[in-house]
Amino acid sequence: MPMAQSKTFTVLLQSLIHIATEISQITNFNPLIKTQCFDLSRRINILVPLFLHLIYDVVYVPCETLVSLQLAFLSAKDFLLFCSQSSQLYMILEREKIKFKFNDLASRFEQAIIEISCDKLHISEDLKEQVALVTAQFRRAKEQYDPACLELYEHLLPIYNQSCDVNTETAALRLICEKLQFVSVEDIKQESIALHKMIVDGRGVFEKSGDFENNRQGLSIVLKKIEDFLLKESENNGGGCFEKTTQVLSSGDLPPQIEETCVKLCCQSLVVPEVFRCPISLELMKDPVIISTGQTYDGACIKKWLDAGHRTCPITQQIISSLILIPNHALYSLISNWCEANGVEPPRTRRVGNFWICKETSDGSSELINLDTLIRNLTSSYIEDQRSAAGEFRILAKHTDRNRNLIGEAGAIPLLVDLLYTPDVGTQEHAVTALLNLSIYDENKERIMASDAVPGILHVLKNGSMQARENAAATFFSLSKADENKLAIGASGAIKALVALFCEGSPRGKLDAATALFKLCLIHGNKGRAIKAGIVPKLVEMLTEPGGEMRDGALAIMALIVSHPDAIEAFRSTNAIPILVEFINNGSLKNKENATSVLMYLCRGDPYYLSIVASLGVINPLLELTENGSERGMRKAAQLLELLGIGRPL
Repeated sequence: MPMAQSKTFTVLLQSLIHIATEISQITNFNPLIKTQCFDLSRRINILVPLFLHLIYDVVYVPCETLVSLQLAFLSAKDFLLFCSQSSQLYMILEREKIKFKFNDLASRFEQAIIEISCDKLHISEDLKEQVALVTAQFRRAKEQYDPACLELYEHLLPIYNQSCDVNTETAALRLICEKLQFVSVEDIKQESIALHKMIVDGRGVFEKSGDFENNRQGLSIVLKKIEDFLLKESENNGGGCFEKTTQVLSSGDLPPQIEETCVKLCCQSLVVPEVFRCPISLELMKDPVIISTGQTYDGACIKKWLDAGHRTCPITQQIISSLILIPNHALYSLISNWCEANGVEPPRTRRVGNFWICKETSDGSSELINLDTLIRNLTSSYIEDQRSAAGEFRILAKHTDRNRNLIGEAGAIPLLVDLLYTPDVGTQEHAVTALLNLSIYDENKERIMASDAVPGILHVLKNGSMQARENAAATFFSLSKADENKLAIGASGAIKALVALFCEGSPRGKLDAATALFKLCLIHGNKGRAIKAGIVPKLVEMLTEPGGEMRDGALAIMALIVSHPDAIEAFRSTNAIPILVEFINNGSLKNKENATSVLMYLCRGDPYYLSIVASLGVINPLLELTENGSERGMRKAAQLLELLGIGRPL
């Protein structure tokens, strides 16, 4: 590649990385399209490792393709800024334009990524899979985008056109306030400021026009009506009742009988705790269940919501990734106790469904275990019952997917998650190991993540016994199969705790931590977290430890994280280079490849380190690797030889 062209190529890639970083810092999105905005931002940042690889490996991609990507990145950045600052009412009114913009960006990104032709590039299979995944996600995004604005649009339009009667308008205003979380006059002021800012800035996906001005004037009228409505409601409810009611209802989907329910709750001298009320019906939950977003609803209400074809969480507006409903036994127990203490008719007795599960005994025979009994014991006030039940689940989940699925369907997972915080060592070990065994079944991975298990597993990883810490690390490895789980686990602080186990754990603990770290570090951001946690010196140290049990794993992790910009300085501050050269001379074929890959990154662009490597007698082993290595090994060896000034062998 000519020098001038190479410089342009590098500048474009660096620009893409810079814009992606700026996009990742935009987080305060309009609630109506929050999920879609975060998905777009996440997909863009998944591409960053590809750009870094293209910079460091000097692989040529047509500049026209990179320019197309740059324009798409800039357009996405402007659009996401617009989505974080715009008027909510305006976005409802222009929902079709919003939908078009999301679809247009998805098409542009999909086409540009396809033009890169990753199959023809010398990049790792993991990176190819990652790029293929995000390409498929952009393709699906065009088909699946469905903004949660249609119902609001149908209520907003008559008010905007001033074409509805007083009663209809009042009901529509109430729904709009609840959905958009307009509680006070101050909220209306902020919405008005956002609308005014759109006019002043003239930025985003919409240009100033006569339609824009007409929309602004119409929405100003709507805002005034909303303000009058809020003031009237506040007066009717004693100056504060409406605010409380709106906070409860703001994220849910309101049933027709909502006013009757509110009257009941206000008139009753006994106030039902908010946590016991279904966010949809506002009534005492009879059958609390957890959905994939982690929110709890009454079973009948959320089933009705799902049966109507909705696929977003009424509270968070997130996409419901799984239709599995997990019984919330802990909350059910609290509701039952509260009812009994306050003389309220308790919810009907819950049946798990008479699930029976087969347990193999030591003599080879089988016995049937009633899951209902085991689940009750998980919430027992006696620690011995909890320990025994958690131990049974640990054993039952060890054997077959049928058992794992039955246990997951029965609702045991949230209760096992609760036991991760118990001070009883044995119970904690049983609980985390049971979750590890259950996570082997893919649907249970979703159930575990939906039960907010990551903080509990991290608690065990930091504070549990060595066996519990080992199994906590293994659980993170199992859960990290999905990219979204890798992101959630990395963001939780788990990387630092895994590095600690990797440095100070038992032999098995180090191995479990290493496998989890390798899996998690397939996400670029987690590489930086591992480097910051101090993994590099320990990796180098493990290469020379007696016995060498961790050498293969240490080298594999080194080859994975060395592409991160922070890794070069960290590795150069150690005595890694002569050790890596020794592996190129005498290591296994896989270790030779990984050592060569690390050296290539460490020496690129630095004559000092290149001279050190050349002086250590690495040329002949590299020439041999170009002839006898795998495709990846031959390519890495040839690249390092080229840096050393040695041409490719004929």
